[in-house]
Formats: sequence, structure tokens, C-alpha cells
Amino acid sequence: MQPKEIHDLLVATFGDIVSDFTDGTGVKDAFCRVQPERLLEVARTLRDHPALRFDFLENVTAVDWLKEGTVDVVYHLFSYEHRHSFALKARLGREAPALPSLTSLWDSADWLEREQFDLLGVTFTGHPDLRRLLLPEDWEGHPLRKDYVQGAEYRGMRTARPSPLDLLPVFDAHARAEAEKGGAK
Repeated sequence: MQPKEIHDLLVATFGDIVSDFTDGTGVKDAFCRVQPERLLEVARTLRDHPALRFDFLENVTAVDWLKEGTVDVVYHLFSYEHRHSFALKARLGREAPALPSLTSLWDSADWLEREQFDLLGVTFTGHPDLRRLLLPEDWEGHPLRKDYVQGAEYRGMRTARPSPLDLLPVFDAHARAEAEKGGAK
């Protein structure tokens, strides 16, 4: 199916639960938005409907829109049977972003959702093991948030190092001094 046909089928099934269709022109993937509270129902239809059969959840990503005060969670789907792809987006409030987990539909959602929880702070309700994936459990904050400020240290270790570019003038002065010493011998 073409992306427009997929969208039209979703609209026929769910009405205004889905909106803002984009056919992929100027962007990589065709997508539509889904109301967050109905995500699980729409995703189940995308997986189970005979004309759709999206049997693979390729990726779950999220985008922090600081100025708008929202977070978009993006689901990239693919059907091996029909060889078509589509994306769903759910827009959430930035203060406490939460969606139902899709682990009951696709096993791959497990670690993909954990990654978004870890890096952007999105909670996936009903997830069987929602905990940090990349960072230690006691890490504070979510590093892919636009307003994230990294602490100066973690457990006594510095978290930043000087830029190598900042060290170049020091190196150049040191190298000149060494060259002058060597030339005087």
C-alpha cells in the first residue's frame, strides 16, 4: 500500500484519532500523528490488519521541542509481507511525557522504549522492565533534553575534558620553547 492509502485506512477506522498526514515528500518517511491515549489501539491495527501487517517495529525515537513544550515520540514500522513502511508520531507534554508501551505488540519495543526513557525521560506505561539502558541507574536527568545541563562530575569523576583545540596554543608555545632550547645547545 502507498502511504496515503495506509492513512486513509486508519482514518476510516479511527476517525480524527489520527491526523496530520505527511506523504514523505521532503522528509524520509510518510507519517501521521496519533492521539497518545489511543496509540496502542492504532498500533495493534497496523500490526494485525491483513492489508497492513506491520510486523516489524524498526525504531522508536523521540524529539524534544523545548520552545513548544512538547516531546514527539516517533515509531517507524515496516511490513515484510507487504514491503511498505510508515511512521506514527505521538505528541506529548514535555513535563511528564507518557505513552502506553508497545512491548505487547512488538518485542523490539522493549529496548527501544528503554532508550527513550533513559535519554529523553519518556515513560512507557505497562513496560515490563522500564529502567535506564545506557546510563547508570543513579544518573540525574536525560541527556537528549534540549535544556539538559551535564554535571561537572559523576561519582568523583570529571564528566568533561578540555577541547583539544583549546590545548593547541599551549602546545605551540611549549614546542617553540623546546625548539629554542634544542637550538641553543
